[in-house]
Amino acid sequence: MKFQWTLLLGIAFALIVAVFAVINVEPVTVNYLFGEAKWPLILVILGSVLMGGIIVGSVGLFRMFVLQREVKTLKKQNQALEHQLKENHITQEEPLHGIEDIH
Repeated sequence: MKFQWTLLLGIAFALIVAVFAVINVEPVTVNYLFGEAKWPLILVILGSVLMGGIIVGSVGLFRMFVLQREVKTLKKQNQALEHQLKENHITQEEPLHGIEDIH
């Protein structure tokens, strides 16, 4: 359900940007570091939205990569601890480090 709401919000945002861009079609001057050029405002708006999407997507991919590395590290630690438990022959019935069952 969350994905559907996200999709609907994305479509609504794209529609608003498209309508806003189509309304603003007059040429504007865009200043670069090395010069300037005249572009239709619709291309400037759509280009800005596209660049924003690329930046947000890149940040999301970087964050996902970092989290995947963290998951991989935690899985290795979990496997090492499970191996250590098997070596020490600790079972669920034995009290752990002086903790006694009160039942």
